[in-house]
Amino acid sequence: MKRVSLFVLLLSLYVTSYGQSATEKTQTTKPIFHINGVFPNLTVLGGNTQRSESGIGALLPWADKLWMIGYVAHIQGTRIGLYEIKDDMTMNKHPESITGTFANRMVHKETETGIIGPHFIDSEGNVRTCKELGKHRLAATMEHLTDPKNKVLFLTMEGLLFECDVKTLEVKQLFDLVKELKLPPTTYVHFKSGFTGNGRVVVANNSYNEKDYLGEHKSGRLAEWDGKKWTILEETAFVEVSGKMGFSYQGKSIYGNPIFATGWDNKSVILKNYNDRTNKWRTYRLPKGSQSFDHEWNTEWMRIREAQTERFLMDIHGNFYELPMMTYGGEVWGIKPIGYHLRIVPDYCFWRGLFVMAGDQTDHGVGQPQSGLLFSNIDDLWKMGKPQGWGSVWRDDQVKAGEISDPFLMTGFDKKTVHLKHDAATPVEFTLEIDFLGNNTWSAYKTIKVGANGYENFVFPDGFSAHWIRVKTNAACKATAHFVYN
Repeated sequence: MKRVSLFVLLLSLYVTSYGQSATEKTQTTKPIFHINGVFPNLTVLGGNTQRSESGIGALLPWADKLWMIGYVAHIQGTRIGLYEIKDDMTMNKHPESITGTFANRMVHKETETGIIGPHFIDSEGNVRTCKELGKHRLAATMEHLTDPKNKVLFLTMEGLLFECDVKTLEVKQLFDLVKELKLPPTTYVHFKSGFTGNGRVVVANNSYNEKDYLGEHKSGRLAEWDGKKWTILEETAFVEVSGKMGFSYQGKSIYGNPIFATGWDNKSVILKNYNDRTNKWRTYRLPKGSQSFDHEWNTEWMRIREAQTERFLMDIHGNFYELPMMTYGGEVWGIKPIGYHLRIVPDYCFWRGLFVMAGDQTDHGVGQPQSGLLFSNIDDLWKMGKPQGWGSVWRDDQVKAGEISDPFLMTGFDKKTVHLKHDAATPVEFTLEIDFLGNNTWSAYKTIKVGANGYENFVFPDGFSAHWIRVKTNAACKATAHFVYN
């Protein structure tokens, strides 16, 4: 009875407070209540006739407030813009607001300026807006490669790379990356992220659809610019690039200045790492928690963020991971899956002791476009579903005798199975190798003989785990090695 009475009381408060005129409702921002960390008043609402979406593209704790920026599809929509939230959980739409497609945020340390969308916010909360940048779909803001004290870089979803003077807001286009990176003419261009570190600017384009899945073209890109030339690192969908620079002692970096990039292909999630110990990119593979993200439009905007001081979280294909930023000896350490989820999480951060997740929740296809925030404790991530997923290291790939696959993440998942098949006219031996220390030292675990043009599966014992697992064969063949974790 007490629970029912409390619900009725909350419902009556809701009806009493929201049973007002439309004008009154749009003016009020005071919180009425929250349900499991969701405050109905902190919702980004698009117009009823808006044929678009109303997502929350970025969050930025800055100048004693939580700032958030909305985004619509293709800069088509109304009513949303730049919002500021105070510690009493009231929200105001800022007078400088521009309705657009924005998912970028950065703090420019040299000038103590918070940058979100086309807006530049000083440490006192005063806002300036770059009208020129407001015309573009902004995917990322990053440090300038040669003049970081005065300028920043902006990447648009269309692949334009601009530099902008933080003081004057003067803008100059540097590149059209569609041309520089030779995207196929059939590509739906969809750049998503960028990061500057270790003397390079790294950008990600997550273009991916049925033609990519079938191998008919390669439209995604991960690429880097060293100030002289562009180098294509991968020709498949990449959605995020992030890292941690600058921590050093006696002139040498402490953590290896790591850069992480996440993407996918028709096999699995891809995690790439660059650090100043190895001075090269290395590739790792992770399971896909859901294949609902296997399209350029369905990935808004899986991020790697420093959610707490010197603590990284990674969200990719339905699984959250703890991602240590240390790369001791050039090795990626201790990636740990935390939880499986169904949310679209364009951004997340800490604010006032709360872990805050943005959303992209309802578009015109299912009603009035709108999205809200979720306020919680970071440990609540552990209360999500158990980490799960599936992924291949080979998928009908032509492999050579003795060829070794990329490492595939194994730790932190429950039941584990591997499926093996090949097309050779004679039996082929698949050897499973494990790295149980996570430092790129490998031991043979089991060899599985698969008959001519055959198939076998192996169920790992309960409780068995290692940090990474990889596969090699003793003969050339077209091979598949597919892991299922559930």
